[in-house]
Amino acid sequence: MSTGRTGAPRAAHRGAAPAPRDRARAAFRPPTGSVDTHVHVFDPARFPYSADAPYRPVPAERGTAADLARVLDAEGVARVVVVNPTSGYGNDNRCLLAALKELGPRARGIARVPPGTTARTLAALRRAGVVGVRVDLVADGPGLLEARDFRRFLTRLADAGMLLQLQCEGDQFAAAAPLLAQVPLRCVVDHLGRPDPARGLDAPGFRALLDGADSGRLAVKLSGLMRCSALPPPHADTDPYAAALLRAFGPRALVWGSDWPFLRSPRRVDYAPTLALLARQVPRVADLRAILVTTPARWFGF
Repeated sequence: MSTGRTGAPRAAHRGAAPAPRDRARAAFRPPTGSVDTHVHVFDPARFPYSADAPYRPVPAERGTAADLARVLDAEGVARVVVVNPTSGYGNDNRCLLAALKELGPRARGIARVPPGTTARTLAALRRAGVVGVRVDLVADGPGLLEARDFRRFLTRLADAGMLLQLQCEGDQFAAAAPLLAQVPLRCVVDHLGRPDPARGLDAPGFRALLDGADSGRLAVKLSGLMRCSALPPPHADTDPYAAALLRAFGPRALVWGSDWPFLRSPRRVDYAPTLALLARQVPRVADLRAILVTTPARWFGF
């Protein structure tokens, strides 16, 4: 950018300047007490990747608990939910548990465990700051829903006071919904349910997600837009889905997550723009505060 005699930057060409509303969104700072409900931590120097991991993050995709704390502090995000990733670690929660210990009261955890996990093991995870378990139908396949002990496992989670975090895509939520309705379990769905924008709002999976809003036991993360968008940022083809979720669930059952450190992205992703994307899709300040502060505090036990 060129400068005048005083050294002050000259204004950009007027044709390139964003509209006032866009400038406000680009400069969005989260309210006090904000929660990022979806990050991963990778520390292979201390916790080597699992031998059977489906994907091993490269150095540019890694981030330790200390790296995460610096990012959160820089962006004004007070609290965080660390999700044990399918990539790198699978059902090995040692890196997650170490991160929770290092981050202290500002953090909660979501573990990955096999369906046969005992109530005693779940209780131990609960004491360590783990508030739920992630089931990944994208990586593990929808056949998991039909496993003989899976419903018992969901009941065990409910009895432990833990929530289910579900990653699904396309029509997978439609397959999961009948089973979820049978168990008094709270469930948080990742990344808008990962709909396919080419199929529209009435695709069976997304319609089943909207239909679950009245249960009071379902929440959705406004996160991971790049996971389902066919367009570059600001991922405008996800706007109708975010709007439909806001209408159906309201801010009391929606939360936000950055998806840091942005694994397997086809393009560079930075942290602050993910907050700006949220502010773009949720125009009301009161709704933003609920989604960033009060709703995640209630769902994740802060």
